[in-house]
Amino acid sequence: MIFSVVLFGLSLLLLAATILGKVPLHDWWVRACEFPRVQILSLALLCAVLTAFSNETWQLITLGICLIVILVQGCHIVPWTPLYPVQMQKAEQDDGDHCITLLISNVLTPNHQSESLISQILEHQPDVILTLESDDWWQEKLDAALEADWPNTVKIPQDNLYGMHLYSRLPLHDVKVKRLIQDDIPSIHGRFELKNGKKIRFHAVHPRPPAPNESESTLWRDAELLLVSRQIAEHDGPTLLFGDLNDVAWSRTTRMFCRVSGMLDLRRGRGMFSTFNADHWFLRWPLDHIFTSEHFTLGGMQRLKHIGSDHFPIIATLCYRPSRADENDQPEREEGDKEYARETILEAKANPEERDD
Repeated sequence: MIFSVVLFGLSLLLLAATILGKVPLHDWWVRACEFPRVQILSLALLCAVLTAFSNETWQLITLGICLIVILVQGCHIVPWTPLYPVQMQKAEQDDGDHCITLLISNVLTPNHQSESLISQILEHQPDVILTLESDDWWQEKLDAALEADWPNTVKIPQDNLYGMHLYSRLPLHDVKVKRLIQDDIPSIHGRFELKNGKKIRFHAVHPRPPAPNESESTLWRDAELLLVSRQIAEHDGPTLLFGDLNDVAWSRTTRMFCRVSGMLDLRRGRGMFSTFNADHWFLRWPLDHIFTSEHFTLGGMQRLKHIGSDHFPIIATLCYRPSRADENDQPEREEGDKEYARETILEAKANPEERDD
């Protein structure tokens, strides 16, 4: 009897988390329910199996609740599995003059295992490297190892977990460091010049995460992503956005970002490539992202090895093939997206976050 009640209670908790994940609020503890959809689904599956050993009175009720949770969570995450059609087509050939390889790594400021990251950079030889949470210590190590071969740089060392460093073999143009929503949160914007001479607009971002020790609301994170999405939508040319978004691929904000901007998600139809938390296999989700306009095809993508950070690095090769744009499944804006984005941005700018640090 006790076992059956425990299972019933667990199923109710999973259902409550599932419902909260759909509530349109900015409170961190509500929006946090969007993150562990895989974990909630897994627990619901386990709970459903265990109902076979429960009291007959509770069995059908518990099983019914578990099936609802499985169905709802499954619908949210299946696009980021190989069971779903890919959104970005695979490149037919890797022509270096048309392609760009990006490596993104949230290094975690207190982590000093720089050699673990640098050795992987030297092994994979990306065209562009973006580090996040990098401070003066990390800048010294990265400069010594990378500046000779990746001479085009943008350096924003900060000790508040929001430093950024960009190292590029490709020429950079029109580079600007912006603080879009919050003064202590930088982002990098500009254009890469491919070897074939084509210029590619880019945005490198790292908005603040929703967490009790960071921000009690997702408003400012959401506003930053939606502000960039509107800027991207204003330009028809090839564009990349990459960084640690502190948001999962299936959240309402990230999906709206894609619809407003028209950007493609490399992961859709391929897998989750979960980059956080590198230290806990049972609590992982995709936080580090690369999005592209329809002008690209995907040469390859992989999650790299542990570097001592709580994030895995991720690397992807993107090939500029505008002739194949129609083959990609570009997301379409839904009614109300543009207005919701505008209101979120205005609310965030009108209500700057109060912080003690």
